[in-house]
Amino acid sequence: MTDPDMPSAVVPGIPPTAPRVLSGSAREISKATLVQLRLPSPSTGQAMIKSAYVRQLRLRPGEAAAVRDQLRPEGVGEGVTGEVSDELVDLLAEFERAVPPSLLPSPGEFVDVPVPALRAFGDALIELRQRRVERLAAGGDGGGDGDGGGDGLAQQHVRNAVVAVRALTANAQATPLGMLNLERLEMVPAGLERGELIATIPLAPLEETAVSHKEWSVRSKEFTSIVTDSLETVSETGVTDNTELAQSTTSQAQHSNQFNVTATVTGGIPVINGSAQSGFTSQDSRSQSASDSTKHATALTRKASSRAKQEHKVTISTTTVTGTEETSTRKLTNPSATQPMRVDYFSLMRKWRVRLYRHGLRMTYDLVIPEPGAGLRRMHKELDDLQNQLGPFHFGLPHAEITDAILPGETQPHFRVLAERYGAVVPDPPLPPSAPQFSLGAPSQEEGWHIFTPDPLEVPDGYRIKKLNLWFATTSKTGSENKFSFKVLGTPLYIKEQDQGEYGPMELTSGAYGNFLLYATGKVYISFEMVNNRNTTIKVATEIEEIPTQLDPDPTKPAGSSRIRDKWRSDVWNLLRDAAQSQYYERQQDIATRAAALRDQIEQVDTLTLRREESDEIMKGVLRFLLGPDFAFMPQQVIDAFVAAKVDLEHGIGFDDNTLGLDASAWATVREHEDVIRFVNQAIEWENVVTFLYSYFWDVPQSWNFIRRLRHPDANRQVFLRSGSARVVLTVRKGWEEDWVNFAEGGFKSPPVEPDSRYLTIAKEIAAYDDRNYPGIPPANPARSAVRLEEAVYTTSRDAPAKSANPVSIKVESSKDFLVGAQVVIDSADKIDTADGRVVQETQIITAIPDTTHLVVARLDRAHDGSVTPFAVLQPGTKGALIAEWNEYTPSSGTDIEIGSDLGSTA
Repeated sequence: MTDPDMPSAVVPGIPPTAPRVLSGSAREISKATLVQLRLPSPSTGQAMIKSAYVRQLRLRPGEAAAVRDQLRPEGVGEGVTGEVSDELVDLLAEFERAVPPSLLPSPGEFVDVPVPALRAFGDALIELRQRRVERLAAGGDGGGDGDGGGDGLAQQHVRNAVVAVRALTANAQATPLGMLNLERLEMVPAGLERGELIATIPLAPLEETAVSHKEWSVRSKEFTSIVTDSLETVSETGVTDNTELAQSTTSQAQHSNQFNVTATVTGGIPVINGSAQSGFTSQDSRSQSASDSTKHATALTRKASSRAKQEHKVTISTTTVTGTEETSTRKLTNPSATQPMRVDYFSLMRKWRVRLYRHGLRMTYDLVIPEPGAGLRRMHKELDDLQNQLGPFHFGLPHAEITDAILPGETQPHFRVLAERYGAVVPDPPLPPSAPQFSLGAPSQEEGWHIFTPDPLEVPDGYRIKKLNLWFATTSKTGSENKFSFKVLGTPLYIKEQDQGEYGPMELTSGAYGNFLLYATGKVYISFEMVNNRNTTIKVATEIEEIPTQLDPDPTKPAGSSRIRDKWRSDVWNLLRDAAQSQYYERQQDIATRAAALRDQIEQVDTLTLRREESDEIMKGVLRFLLGPDFAFMPQQVIDAFVAAKVDLEHGIGFDDNTLGLDASAWATVREHEDVIRFVNQAIEWENVVTFLYSYFWDVPQSWNFIRRLRHPDANRQVFLRSGSARVVLTVRKGWEEDWVNFAEGGFKSPPVEPDSRYLTIAKEIAAYDDRNYPGIPPANPARSAVRLEEAVYTTSRDAPAKSANPVSIKVESSKDFLVGAQVVIDSADKIDTADGRVVQETQIITAIPDTTHLVVARLDRAHDGSVTPFAVLQPGTKGALIAEWNEYTPSSGTDIEIGSDLGSTA
């Protein structure tokens, strides 16, 4: 038996049949088209946006009244400010109280508050807080309107207000409602076709040529490792050929996304494009959104096909090389004596049938949140702090600080305090050495005179003579004519012609003796001239002092420093520096190790975990925005209860025992916002939330420099970290449209506030359109299964059937492929019944198919008229509505050969 999906064999002389598509080898890529509705901003509503804005201002006691005084000076009526009323100021003053969020006014209180009034209040608050920053910078106390936190905290208060006003402006000026068309690109192999000419060998009549065919037993084929992460299922790793169209299309979508200078799109759906219209209209194949989606998809697949051709056998990830070279020679002969011959070689191209299906419609709700990656930047901030601590060693201790004095507040000499600080062993200040002196007997000279020079005085290095005293005693030779004389050379001291005597002390360094040898250093020689001396003894004693290097301005005070003191300070400073350097390098090594570990913790994370973390941050930001920045995911009262129950808070371990150790009041606090959190998680298809990440300059300017320098090996994580703000398109789950509009626009006010009627109408229309046109379609990211997906069946009718509660026969162009018991969608969602203003499109069940041009439906709830313009009759398929179909081509590794081909029809 022949497989109907396989191409038929080629029989010579018979034209080959068209190859059948390999439906079992279909590839699918999820896609979506976001349609932003353009509607006038409502005068009321947007309660959650307004409430979140006020909470984000983080008002402090007295600020509301101060803003009121600033906008409306004392003695002037309310009409001067116009927008900020006393009632609004009183309402905002309630948020100055330090109370649990549950005791603050509910979001419903802001339903009727005008957005311009809130914006005017925020602008005035920024100006008020900025003035306080300026007063603190000038050395004031901030005007007594703060909590005494200082300049840094005051600047943070300004930043909070700036971010809040920006978010309010972004969220309030655009219509939050939109539509998300869930789509799917299906790519199916549809055979092979001859491609470009590779080579040609011409042969003249009867020509014979030798063709050298060099064959290498070298096999080289390029493979690319692909990681496909599905946050809701598993992470799968596979290997596919680079010429695979589905993978090339996904790569092209990611490539285009990275080079989008406006915004980067992230979310559960890999391919997103946008469209805009003024209001809700039909989303069939003739709609503007379908046209935009088709253009986007065809451009994407064509670029992917071209990308596959360019990249074919260029990027090599896996190469297998075996064997050696083998060469053979073949002969080609043209047997004709009159006709030339040509052998042509062609490439083979793989043909793909590409279809774009639309299988669901969801209502969306837009929010803009500031700094979506703020929580993930914390580790990068820690890494930046560590890296800023790395650098060359610098020892800033001045030499003058090294002293043996006991400074105020210390109990030991300061140099010892420094030694303990740096962990060094240092010497004590040097003790003064013994002063040089000598006492000796001089040789007698009974005939004539002689000069006596004893051994020199050794003045220690770094010292000088401060005072030098001389003593001597001598007698003369017998006889009155033999008197002795004594003279110190270099001084005016001269004792002449004496019989005997003892002299001294005489201070030779004094001015009386010409300051002899005052401040002398090193080896000091003293020479004596003596005549007729006998029994002579000489004694010299000195006082020494440190050689000063810095004199005190007051000459009566000792010098500020000396050579000895400077050398000691230098030795101590070097020891302290060496010890400090050792400590520094130890700390540097520890910091480098911590930085490397933190860098690995940041970078060595699998793709699935990165995407999950980003999704968690987006969800956290949305909850913060909806419930206010003061919303506590874990209230302090419960944390206190956990501490009392001895729960390991740091590691999150404590609930593994048989009892929890918590009372009912603690659990009541935890469940304070349980209903809201449950509603937000159930009403939103978080797996289909679309996030538009905007550039860093949408953050506060003070953080621009840090954000610009953020780097991460994962391109998507880097974009997420560097985003200044994010537009989050919340996809509302099917069946929750009206509930979400009531929640987001009306808040929690009791009795409930009726939102803008236009918003509720659109919510109902979107839900009804999805029910009619996509019955039985999975709500999000439909998975492949063994069940064969059916195509939709479409026809038109020029009949004009009337409304009837009984079965109605409708004449159609063709009833082929319609099924009895199937549901059909009749007419267009754009047609409105003038009688009641409602859409005429409806769904009914086929009860009979009498012939090829008639369908019988169970009933008709509305009349339809196709006499002027035929109306549509659609039997939805499980694949969804087919929007467009086209073909693409990618290269294959095959070649084709032909003798004497028609080159006129060859590319």
